[in-house]
Amino acid sequence: MNRKYNLMEKIGGGSFGTVYKGQNIRTNEFVAIKVEPIEAGINLLKNESIIYQYLHNCVGVPTVKWFGKDELNYYMVINLLGKSLQTIHTQKKTFSLKLVLQLGIKIIQLLQNIHAQGLVHRDIKPDNFLLGTDTDRNNIYIIDFGFCKTYIRDDQHILLSKTSNLIGSLTYASTNAHDFNELSRRDDMESVGYMLIYFYFGYLPWQNIIEDDDVHIKIKELKQTIVIEWGVPSVIIDYINYINQLDFYDEPDYNLLINNFEKQIELL
Repeated sequence: MNRKYNLMEKIGGGSFGTVYKGQNIRTNEFVAIKVEPIEAGINLLKNESIIYQYLHNCVGVPTVKWFGKDELNYYMVINLLGKSLQTIHTQKKTFSLKLVLQLGIKIIQLLQNIHAQGLVHRDIKPDNFLLGTDTDRNNIYIIDFGFCKTYIRDDQHILLSKTSNLIGSLTYASTNAHDFNELSRRDDMESVGYMLIYFYFGYLPWQNIIEDDDVHIKIKELKQTIVIEWGVPSVIIDYINYINQLDFYDEPDYNLLINNFEKQIELL
């Protein structure tokens, strides 16, 4: 790999790629290396590396150290991060409401910064949020921009249109994604709402639904009724109700949502 990096053990997978821990041969620095087979014909990794470079000044976005290819694979090298929120949640099972809201604030801030650059992530899920390492371990990073897309073209918001399939994760996708609608800022934020509920309760009622012809209808219905039937904390209900009233073109009021979470934290 460019005679600069050694691949070590596998540490995860992303959108059609495998992630390995690696090491810089010259400096001994540990890194994360995402690998995408050329023969797969997907070509997501090059686009993802371009997005990382575009977002290089955004707090909470890893830095691309190198992108290249050999005869078999494309490679993208970024700084090595810590455990994902999914890994931590699997270990702890549930999070306190205070911790859920603290995480929510950090995640909303991350998305606010990305959206301000004219991009929507479109694959919001616990696997894609990682802690930093060592002295940076209290910070959260967002990764895996394989499905990321601009919502601004020629200084105008893109038009609402249909997609050919669901974009992102079935578990955390917005209800609009289940209708095969193009995604915008509101959809990233809706996915955050389902993550917060998952962190608080430890699971979501649609996670074990068998995929069949009606899976999108079943999961969409459960997502539309969860705040009514599940005893979700009122502060998260307010969050989801606010997001659900947003139009495709609307900019979410990130500061309002953050302030609501901060006020609730003060009461806990």
